[in-house]
Order: sequence, then structure tokens, then C-alpha cells
Amino acid sequence: MLRAICTYRCSALARVLSRNLHPHLKTSTKPFNCSKASSQLLHTSAASRKVDKAYTYDEAFKQSVEDPEGFWDDVAQGIDWYKPYTKVVDNATPPFTKWFPGGELNTCFNCLDRHIENGIGGRIALIYDSPVSGKIEMYSYQNLQRLVAKFAGALNSLNVGKGDRVVIYMPMVPQAVIAMLACARIGAIHSVVFGGFAAAELARRIEHAEPRVIVTASCGIEPSRIVTYKPLVDEAIKISSFKPSTVVLYQRDQCTGDIIPGRDITWDQVMERAEPHDCVPVLATDPLYILYTSGTTGDPKGIVRRNGGHAVALNWSMKNIYGVNPGEVWWAASDLGWVVGHSYIVYAPLFNGCTTVLFEGKPVGTPDAGAFFRVIEQHKVISMFTAPTAIRIIRTEDPKAELIRQYDLSHFRDMFLAGEHLDKDTMQWARRAISAPVYDNWWQTESGWAITAHTVGLGRPMDEKLETTGKAVPGYNVKILREDMTEADRGELGQICVKLPMPPGTMGTLWRADERFKKTYFEKYPGYYDSSDAGVMDEDGYVSIMARTDDVINVAGHRISTKSLEEGMMKPSFVVDAACIGLKDGIKGHVPLGFVIVDKTVSMKKEDMIKEVKKSVREFVGPVAAFKTAVIVPALPKTRSGKTVRGILAKIVHGEPYKVTPTMDNPQCLDQIKDVLISEGYLKENGEQGEAKAAA
Repeated sequence: MLRAICTYRCSALARVLSRNLHPHLKTSTKPFNCSKASSQLLHTSAASRKVDKAYTYDEAFKQSVEDPEGFWDDVAQGIDWYKPYTKVVDNATPPFTKWFPGGELNTCFNCLDRHIENGIGGRIALIYDSPVSGKIEMYSYQNLQRLVAKFAGALNSLNVGKGDRVVIYMPMVPQAVIAMLACARIGAIHSVVFGGFAAAELARRIEHAEPRVIVTASCGIEPSRIVTYKPLVDEAIKISSFKPSTVVLYQRDQCTGDIIPGRDITWDQVMERAEPHDCVPVLATDPLYILYTSGTTGDPKGIVRRNGGHAVALNWSMKNIYGVNPGEVWWAASDLGWVVGHSYIVYAPLFNGCTTVLFEGKPVGTPDAGAFFRVIEQHKVISMFTAPTAIRIIRTEDPKAELIRQYDLSHFRDMFLAGEHLDKDTMQWARRAISAPVYDNWWQTESGWAITAHTVGLGRPMDEKLETTGKAVPGYNVKILREDMTEADRGELGQICVKLPMPPGTMGTLWRADERFKKTYFEKYPGYYDSSDAGVMDEDGYVSIMARTDDVINVAGHRISTKSLEEGMMKPSFVVDAACIGLKDGIKGHVPLGFVIVDKTVSMKKEDMIKEVKKSVREFVGPVAAFKTAVIVPALPKTRSGKTVRGILAKIVHGEPYKVTPTMDNPQCLDQIKDVLISEGYLKENGEQGEAKAAA
């Protein structure tokens, strides 16, 4: 059912209860002002803004590394400022680079209000498509801004102001986007936690961020079950040493969460009472959000993103990296809890005046492997961003692309993939299936936007380079370094680093952990950001990511990346997905052990499949890989963002204790993998490493 959302609707009961229920709810907020006069405060307005400078890739990259101040000063004219910055960059205390110091702006204004003032308030800003709930909703820029302004007033009425933290623990619903933008509107710092994280993990983030308010929903909806969120929030607050004053609960139709009197208030109640709030100017160097990286141990590692550089870089990236223009429909099929969700579901497309899609569903099972392509056809999506794992899952269920061919994708221009290694076969399969280019790009939670990419907005790359992650994006002076800090030869495997200063939009520090920030990312290679990824750069400057540093295995003195081994394993047409780890060996140090998922529809003996995989790796990597062992498993452990958890595979094989990470999407597969390893002799019944196989 398609519903145009024009006004906020709440129940009569909520209107009655909201008047005298919550002790922290104030009766008034700062008055809302969205008049044209507000734009007169800006030193860059629609009328005076410079026209986007036309660059080729080579011109843009050259200027960005030789004259970063001039380059980013030009780019910053695409953003509206309340107060001009005093200088483009302050790098007096590296690595704590400050972009656009002295400048004042508001991220929410740049996402919503300025588009309304420029006459496009009626344009659709957000499409909410939820096959799990049966809803499709459209929000214009004007209607989204009204809701955001009102929830900003609601937060203000709960004593949330500039610099205060708000934890958002929500499913993929519009209210999560509204809460993020509302925080930005009043200068509060949001920290979105992936919905469904266990209570203990949520508690650690609450303790670290110390939020005044938690915004949550009663439940999330999976294809086969309801995930109740409110009990997890209640348990997290119970075990946390820090107690937020208020929980705002969005009650969904599918289930109702319990209200704890004196602390909890429903979304409807607080919205009913709230007055709209105007945008609050913040410094360019003030934090916009904290995003905790997955799988941390000890104190959480909270990436801090600052308002000014974030707005400038992400606004620029939509057109210049992804080739998407204002008014076009863009879709990042990720989760709001990950960096892709922050950058490319919410902020970048709205900065750029695009229409962005918020999808509450899965690549398969909602209802089938054609789900993504139904969305592309129905909403006229011109480009999308997703993870290679999503494409592999679709390929497993629809190997001949029969479901995909049911949809009209003639308008679709580009598919961008990141977050996990994109092998050539998956890329080629996807390209045939959708009849459009498929591009790999590489970036990290820490960077916030692409480090290397095929910048289609600055010129489309040659086909023969599509197997790489592209060239360094303008602003990132990427180098491949050896351990001794010398630059690696072209084609030589080394550590991928970025020469300082890092460009705008990258992390400013770690929340309350400046020393950890320096030690983690800048100590090993002074003067550079250490990505902890290994890779190579070819003669033309194209970068291939080979592995996380921890995933480079040493076979008889030869450093071999798991990526290259996995690429070889993926060559046979019947292989759907693959992972490789280093199996400890008394003679060679390590020997590779492969895990393979195969196409269920292929009638071929298991032994023959394994032989074909071994042969493929020998041909692709060479005999130096000593690749002699592989097992067929029903599934690989994946994070919810689609990354294979190789570390846990290594611990299982070596009989070492392991912890199921809070981000793992399918922990049930671990017992299945153990059973296969036991049957193949790699693991004993008691969990110890199998001696015969280890010696092989």
C-alpha cells in the first residue's frame, strides 16, 4: 500500500496521556523558524554559490594532493554556512586535522531546509519500502523536514541540547532517520546502534557515550520472526553503570513494548506535545555522530565524525564518485547502524537533493531473490550501493537470473559494491544479470566515504580495470608501504596507507580516546593513516585490496593474501562463496585451508568439486600457495554487514576458544561447520585440532 505522508498522525489516547505522563517533558521549546530570512545568515546561499567546478579525475586528484586548501575551499561552496570558516584546514597538531575551523553550519539545514528554500520542497526525499511490514511510504523534503523539526523539539523538551548524546537503537524505519536528523538539527550527537544487538553490547555503548536519551522501537521484523527490542533496551540500561534519563519508544503495529513509568515515553506522546525546533548553528569541528565499530574488545571504539568536513565531502561524493544528480533516486541497501547507512542512506543523498530509499527487507526471502530488482523497477532507482555478499546470496537462490529478468531495469545505470571482497565471477554474473556496470570501491568506518573508487562522475573507467577497487579518490594520497616505510613497487603487496592530512569527512578522533586514536591508526607508519589492509597498486594507479593485514598468511616464507586464494576458489562456476584461512603447519608455517559454498543445483560429486577448486587455485595463484585442502560447508559466518568472519573459522580449526561476535548474523552455522571439519578429520570430537589433517 502506497501512502503519502503529509502530517504526523497519532492516536487520541496518546494525545490524552502526553499531557501529564513524563516528568522530564518541558512544556515549550525554541520556536521554529523556516522563513526565507533564515538563509540571510548564510555566507553561501543558492544565489551566490559557485557553480560546481568541472574536473577530470586527473585534474581533481592532482589539485587535491598538491593544493588541498584550494581544492576543498572550492568544494565547500556547495554547502550553506551560517558563518564562514577562518581557514580551510588546521593541521597544527596532526593527526588531529581540523577542517573548516571557525565555520558554522547545520547538517540538518543542508539536508532539508535549504532544498525547501530553493523551491524543491515537494520533491520526494525518502522512500520507505518495507516488504516485511507491507508498507511503502513517501516523504517529500518538506514533509520530512516538518517531522524532523518536531522531533527535534521533542528532544529539546527532554533536555537534549548541543553536545548531548542520543543513542538510536531502531530497525529500518523512517523514525530512525528522523531521529538522526533531529539530533543534527539541535546540535546533539547521535550514536546509532545496530538494532538487534545483544543487551550487553548495547550497555557498553550506553556506558561509553552516556546518552541523555535512548530512542528505540518496540520491535524489528525479520522475514521469519519478530525481534523484540524493548526488553533488550531495558536489560541494557539495567546492567549499564550509566542510566539515561529517558527512553522514547516507537510502538510498531507488530508488537507493543512495555512502558516503565517515569522513564519511558512513546514516540506519539512526545511528538503530540512538541513544538517544531529551528536549526542550531554548530561549529564545523563539532561532532555530528559517534559510530562504534563492530567486534571491539575492551572499551568500545567510537568513531567521531565532525559536521563541517562530513557535509562538504559527502555532498561532493554523490555526483563526483557515484555520478548521481539532484532529483535522481539512489539506494544504499545497507543498515542505518553501519557507516554506509549513515553516509549513503541518510546524509550524502539528502545533502545532494536526491531521493533516497530506506529498505526494510533482505536480498532474499522478502519474498524472493528478486526483491532488490522489484525495488529498482518500482521506484526508478538509477544507481545503488550494496555488499558483494548480497549479490552472492541472490546468485545462490537465482543462479540463472530468472527472477531478475522479470523486472524492467532499463533505466538503471550503475551498481556499486563494497564492504567485502568482490571477486571477478560475482562481478561478471551481476553485470550480465542487470545489464549495467558493476563497480567495486573500498573504504572503512573510519574514513566515512570511499578511499579508492571508480569515480564515474569524473569519467568512467576502462573495463579491464573493473577487477580493482579503482584509483585513490581525490583527497586521499594513497601509498603502498613496506614494513620499513619505503614505498612498495607497483604490483608489490604492502600496507595500504594514506599520507596525512586525511581529507574532510574522515574520523576526527575516537570518542574520549585521543591517545588510542593515535596509537591505533598513526603509530606504526608515522605521517600516514594505517588502514590495516594489505594491497597492491598497478602501473596505472589502480588499487586492489588483498586482505586485512591479519589475513595475509605466510606459506614457507611467501606472504599470500587470502583474497587472491579466495579469488581462485571462486573461479569454478559451481562455487557461490568462499573463504580461506591459514592452517598452522610445522614445516611451512601455514598452509591454506579453503571453505567453499557450492551451487545446490549442480549435480557433481563432492570430491570432484574439491579437485576442481584446488586446480583452480593452482592455476590462479600458482604452486607457491600450496593449496591442497578445502571443505564444502553449508554457510560461512557473516556479519550483518556481509563480511566473512575468518578469524572465528581459524579458531575453530585450531581448537581455540572463540567468542561469537555481536555483529554475527548467522552463528548457527558454526556448529554445522564444526560437524564438517570433524567428518573431514580437521577437528576432533573434543574440539582439538586433527593431527593428520594439520600435518597435511
